[in-house]
Amino acid sequence: MSRFVRASKFRHVFGEGTKKESCFDGIPITKSAHDSMFIDVNDKFVAICLQSGGGAFAVLKHDQVGRLDMNHPKVSGHKAPVLDVQWNPFNANMVASASEDCTVKVWLIPEEGITENTDTPAVTLEGHQKKVGHVMWHPTAADILFSSSADNSIKVWNVATGECVNTFECHPNTVFQMSFNWDGSRMVTTCKDKKVRIIDTHSGEVLHEADGHPGAKASRCAWLGKEDKVLTTGFSKYSDRQYKLFNGDLSIIKEENIDTSSGVIIPVYDADLNILYLGGKGDGNIDYYEINETKPFVHKLSSYTSSEPQKGFGFLPKRACAINKHEIARFYKMTSKNLVEPISMIVPRKSDQFQDDLYPDTKGDTSAITAEDWIAGGNADPILISLKDGFTPATKEFVAPVIAPKQEESNDSTSKIDYEAEFKRVEAENKALLEKVKELEEQLKNQTVSAGSN
Repeated sequence: MSRFVRASKFRHVFGEGTKKESCFDGIPITKSAHDSMFIDVNDKFVAICLQSGGGAFAVLKHDQVGRLDMNHPKVSGHKAPVLDVQWNPFNANMVASASEDCTVKVWLIPEEGITENTDTPAVTLEGHQKKVGHVMWHPTAADILFSSSADNSIKVWNVATGECVNTFECHPNTVFQMSFNWDGSRMVTTCKDKKVRIIDTHSGEVLHEADGHPGAKASRCAWLGKEDKVLTTGFSKYSDRQYKLFNGDLSIIKEENIDTSSGVIIPVYDADLNILYLGGKGDGNIDYYEINETKPFVHKLSSYTSSEPQKGFGFLPKRACAINKHEIARFYKMTSKNLVEPISMIVPRKSDQFQDDLYPDTKGDTSAITAEDWIAGGNADPILISLKDGFTPATKEFVAPVIAPKQEESNDSTSKIDYEAEFKRVEAENKALLEKVKELEEQLKNQTVSAGSN
C-alpha cells in the first residue's frame, strides 16, 4: 500500500553540527538547575552564564572559537549567580542579565568584545524582592525590558531612564516563561500554578486564562509569530511530555503527547518560515515541526539527533544566518562538558543563488517605536528588512541614565534642619550644665571658707 507523504519544501531540512575545534570549548558553564537557557546569541556576540564564586557571564565574539583561556575576562558585577542573559534586539552591543541577587543589570559591550574583567554596568535595575529568573526585551519598542521574578511579579523597565514603568502582579506563583505577540501588545505566560495567561503588556490586565499542563514540572510557551496562536510545552499528569496549541483567546486547538522523557522542552518558533523547534533540556535531540492551517496543524518534519545532552541553547537571529549555505536557523548548544556547539539547520538546494522562499523579509535591528510612545500606549509592527543583499548592523549609541544614588535609610527620620535644631538644643543644654557646675563650685567654695572661719 502506498504511503502519502505531505508535500513541504522543508521535508529534507537537516541539522549539521560543528567540529570541536570550531566550537567554544573549556567554558566553566553554570551548574544552576534553574529552567532558563543560560545562553543568548546575536549577530556579534555569544553570552554564556558561568559557574563562579559570585555572579558572572562570558561574552565571546563569533570567531573566538577553540579552547577558552581560563583567565578570559568576564562580566562579573552581580553578587550571586546569573540566571538569564538576553541581547537587545536593537543594539547588538547591549545585553541584560538577571541574577539571584534580585537585580537586573544592563551592560554595554565594546565593539572589540570584552578585553578585561568588567563589573560596572550601564544600568542597575532594582525592585524585585526575590531572585530574577528571566529577562526579555520588547520585540518592537526601544529600551523596554521585561523581567520576571520568584516574587511572582513581572516588571517593565525603561532602560534609558532606569525606571520601572509598571509591575504586573497577576500571577499567584512563579512565572516560568514570557513570550510576546507580533507587535508586543500582548504576551503569553506560563506559571507554576499550571495556568496559561494572555496579558496586555501596557496595563498588565489578564485578557484570557486557561488550564495549561497538569504535570508538576515547568512549562514553557511561544507566541507563533504573526498568527493569533500560542503553543505551550509541559507534562501530562502521567509525566508524558506534551504540547498544546491554543488560539489567541486560549481556546484549545490541539493537544498531543510527545514522549516520556523527563527534560523540560524549550519551544523556539521561526516566524518567517512557520517552523517550530522543540529541544529538551538534558536531551541530545532537537525536533522540528511545520505549523500551518491544515489539520493536524502541527506537522513533524524530522529531528537533529546527538548523543550529547544539552543544558540550554541560544537561537541566532535570521539576519545573521549563512544565506549562501541555505542555513535557515542556527542553534548554539550548551553542554555539560563545558562546550558550546553551533548547529546549523540547512535546506538542501542545488542553486547557490538567493532563495526568496527561504528568506522572506525578516526582523531588522531598528526599533519600530520609541520607549516614550510605547509607554504612552502605542504599538507598532516590527520593521522588516530584506536579506537579498546581506545584512549590515546599524551603529547604535546608548547614554546611560543618570540615576540618583539611594539615600541610606536611618532610624532617625529627622531632616537636615531637624539635626541643626537638635545641635542647638544640645549646645544650650551643655551651656546650662556648665553654668550649673560653676554655681555648685562657687557654693562649695563658700561652704569651705565658712567652715574654716569657724
